[in-house]
Amino acid sequence: MRVRILALIAILTLLLAGCTGGEDSGSASGKIRLRFQSLAWQKESVDANRELVREWNARNPDVQVQYVQGSWNSVHDQLLTSFEGGEAPDIIHDASDDLADFAYGGYLADLSGLLPERLRADIPTPSWETVTFGKGVYGVPFLQEPRVLIANQKILKASGVRIPTAERPWSWPEFRTVAKKITAAMGRGKYALAWPLKEPVSVTLNLGLSAGGQLFHRRADGKVRVGFTAADAVVPETIHDQVNTDRTASRSTLGIGGSDTLPGLFGGKYAMVPLGFSYRQQIVQQAPPGFDWTVLPAPVGDAGAVQGVSPQTLSIAEDSPHKREAMRFVDHMLQPRNMVRLARGDWMLPTGTAALADPSLRVRRDGWAVGVALAQGLRSAPAPSVRGYPEWKDKVATPAYQEFYSGAIDLDELEKRLVKDGNLVLARYQR
Repeated sequence: MRVRILALIAILTLLLAGCTGGEDSGSASGKIRLRFQSLAWQKESVDANRELVREWNARNPDVQVQYVQGSWNSVHDQLLTSFEGGEAPDIIHDASDDLADFAYGGYLADLSGLLPERLRADIPTPSWETVTFGKGVYGVPFLQEPRVLIANQKILKASGVRIPTAERPWSWPEFRTVAKKITAAMGRGKYALAWPLKEPVSVTLNLGLSAGGQLFHRRADGKVRVGFTAADAVVPETIHDQVNTDRTASRSTLGIGGSDTLPGLFGGKYAMVPLGFSYRQQIVQQAPPGFDWTVLPAPVGDAGAVQGVSPQTLSIAEDSPHKREAMRFVDHMLQPRNMVRLARGDWMLPTGTAALADPSLRVRRDGWAVGVALAQGLRSAPAPSVRGYPEWKDKVATPAYQEFYSGAIDLDELEKRLVKDGNLVLARYQR
C-alpha cells in the first residue's frame, strides 16, 4: 500500500509539473504565451491596448499574449522587484527616462538585432536616441508629449498681446513681457500664469533645450558630469522672476500638479498654464460649457523650437525566452494605424512618421495640429541616459529647484547644489 501511495504521488507530481510548464512557456500545448504589461490608465487608452491584444491573439493562435495592468505610480520599483525575482513580463511598457539603470543592469534585451527594418526606418533618429544606452537599443519609443501652453482665449484676446503660433512662438524674454501685460489687464488677485511645478526637474530641463541648455555633459572617458551654463539658467530665471519679481505667476501653484491648476484656469484666475499635451483630454472633459480655450506653443530660446521629451516605450525583458515573438507583437502594436489609435487614446503624439501624417491628427480641433507642428523639434531629454539620474533628481535637483522657484535660494546657490552635490551623486554610479 505504501509503495502504491508513493507511486501515485510521483505521478501527480509529474502531471502538475507538466501543467505548470505548459502555463509558463506553452511547451506542453505547443503555444507560446507572452505577458504584456501596459501602463495605460485612461479608459480610451486601456480600451485601445486591450483591443490590439485581442486582435493579435485572434490572428496568432500559436503565440498568445496576456494583458497585464501596471501603474505609472509604482512601475520602477515593481519592475526592479520582478526582474530580480525572475518574474518580469516579456513585453514592458515604460518611459525612456526610466530605462537607463535597467538597460545597464542587464535586465532589458538589446533590440538592435530584433527590430524590423520598417519600424527602425519609421521612427526618427532623435526618438531612437532616447532609448540608446551605450551601443544597444533597449526600447521602442512610440508616444511622445510636447509641453504646450493651455490658454484662456478670451483673456488673451482682451489683453491685446500677440498670439503665438508654431511658426512664430514667443521668445523667453517676450513671454515675460507678455505675462506682465496680461496680468495687468486681468486685475488684482489674478495671474497670467500658473506654473504647476510639483515635479520641476523634467519641466525645467526639457524646456531649457530651446535656450541651448544641456546641464549634463559627457566627457571623453564616457563619464557624465553636471555643468551649469548661462543657457541652463534661462528657463529657471524666467520662472523665478515671474513668481518673485514680476508677480505674473501664482506662487501657490508651485507645489501642485497640473490637474490641480485647471479649476483656476476655468475660473479665470490664470490665463495660461504650461502643461503636457495630453492634458487636453481633461480640458475637454472638465471645462465648463462655453470655456474658450486654445493650445499655444511653449516659448523658445536661441536654439529654436526644440524640447526634450521622454517618450513612452515598449521593451523586452532579457530573461524572456521568446524575444523574437515578443518583437513581432511589438511590431503589431506599432503599425502606423495602431500607433494612431494608441496616440488618440492617450491624447499624445506618435513617434512614427507614417502615423504623424495621419489626417485625424492634423486637425485644428483640440489643438492636434499645433502638437504635430511641434513634433519635429522634439529631442531626447537631457538626462535619460545618465546613470544615477533618478537619485540626482529626487535628492538634489527637485528640492533645489523648488527652493529657487519659491525665492528661498538664489541662482548661485542653485548652481552650487546642482553641480557640486549632483556630481557627488553621479560619481557613485560611474566609477
